[in-house]
Amino acid sequence: MTTATPVKTEYEAIIGLETHCQLSTNTKIFSNSSTAFGADPNTNIDPVCMGLPGVLPVLNAKVLEYAVKTGLALNCQIARYSKFDRKQYFYPDLPKNYQISQYDLPIAEHGWIEIELVDDAGNPTRKRIGITRLHMEEDAGKLVHAGSDRISGSTYSLVDYNRAGVPLVEIVSEPDLRSGQEAAEYAQELRRIVRYLGVSDGNMQEGSLRCDVNISVRPVGREEFGTKVEIKNMNSFSAIQKAIDYEIERQIAANESGEKIVQETRLWEEGSQRTISMRVKEGSSDYRYFPEPDLAPIQVSEQQLATWLSELPELPAQKRHHYENELGLSAYDARVLTEDSSVADYFESAIKSGANPKSAANWITQDIAAYLNKQKLTIAEIALTPAHLADVITRIETGKISNAQAKEKLADLLSGVSPEKAFAGQELISDPTILEPIIDQVLAENPQQLEKYRGGNTNLKGFFVGQVLKKTGKRAEPKLTNELVEKKLNA
Repeated sequence: MTTATPVKTEYEAIIGLETHCQLSTNTKIFSNSSTAFGADPNTNIDPVCMGLPGVLPVLNAKVLEYAVKTGLALNCQIARYSKFDRKQYFYPDLPKNYQISQYDLPIAEHGWIEIELVDDAGNPTRKRIGITRLHMEEDAGKLVHAGSDRISGSTYSLVDYNRAGVPLVEIVSEPDLRSGQEAAEYAQELRRIVRYLGVSDGNMQEGSLRCDVNISVRPVGREEFGTKVEIKNMNSFSAIQKAIDYEIERQIAANESGEKIVQETRLWEEGSQRTISMRVKEGSSDYRYFPEPDLAPIQVSEQQLATWLSELPELPAQKRHHYENELGLSAYDARVLTEDSSVADYFESAIKSGANPKSAANWITQDIAAYLNKQKLTIAEIALTPAHLADVITRIETGKISNAQAKEKLADLLSGVSPEKAFAGQELISDPTILEPIIDQVLAENPQQLEKYRGGNTNLKGFFVGQVLKKTGKRAEPKLTNELVEKKLNA
């Protein structure tokens, strides 16, 4: 697992994340336009998201449901009364010249999530990270710069408004993070949660999950925060960690040299692996918030809250605790199995079908995972059912087949061949009265090797075991065969 760049001990970093998560609704937050990714530019638009005169927004009920469920999963207090506000700013990708967001009365506040870091030895360290607030808002459009990734250096820019009005929740953490590693794990845990809930696909490459980092450094022991810098343009968890670790060192070096750190927005430049200045950071007062006059306040009823709470699935942290404490799995295995809810479901179904938890975890996280990675498949796309995997594991543990036999037939099993058919006529021979004559025959056919073994070359035991396996078509039960061969060799 990646390890954070060490920060000089006389300083500590104060880090908070603002995470924008796109909700997986079919239509936009205030209109009926599609939210489908990848459509031709400016085809998923309508008068409402374009802010044309005379139109009125209407809140998508599914957006409210998804926002509340996310707030509940983050252990937040859900507001019984909240409202929308207009956030004023002028930019080409914002067709109305304001964004409908939430300011002083967000839908959820005062929550937390638990992150888990696993060291190279597999030892877990858990930490609770506070959630300041979660609020709903609409996304802006997208600027496409010709000739450069940014306005600087581009010859002209085009605007695609397909994303304008796409529903988002913004999740703001407390400044509880202290390293790039912790921040990357926090962002990954958020993605696991929204994927388990089914409220977002969390795809960073498509912009469904976007993180802005606020970071400052201060001498250890000082309560006052240092000057905060915001970092944008991180499209992977690795980039989040690297950008933070770089910025920590940059700010420490500035403090030690007497350079003044200014409140600004910086960009992570992947090619040069550094942050660069983008603009001086504006304050919230610049946005001139006021209540959105075209939308009624939001009131969440007790019945709605109870219904949505009852629909929450078991979340990743809960599953990890269950797998480690009740099933006896390592922190590493629990983490891998819970990364994706479909993998966790497959694992649990195999256990319900009778599989030993540790054996099932090994098969899923090692052999099956390697096959999925090579074939670029998901676990839902393989034909090996959890019940058939449990059958295979039971056959191994009861001595009917060997682990090697199962691995040899894995490709067939994954393509849908049943264990009965895959191992027909291949059950292991575990009857000594059958194996002993075969061993006697092998010894008789190899007198020179037998003489060398009895002369002190005990490594030849493997040769005799191999000959027995060859004569039985690899059906000789390995443990018993080893015992019988050794007994006869030493007679």
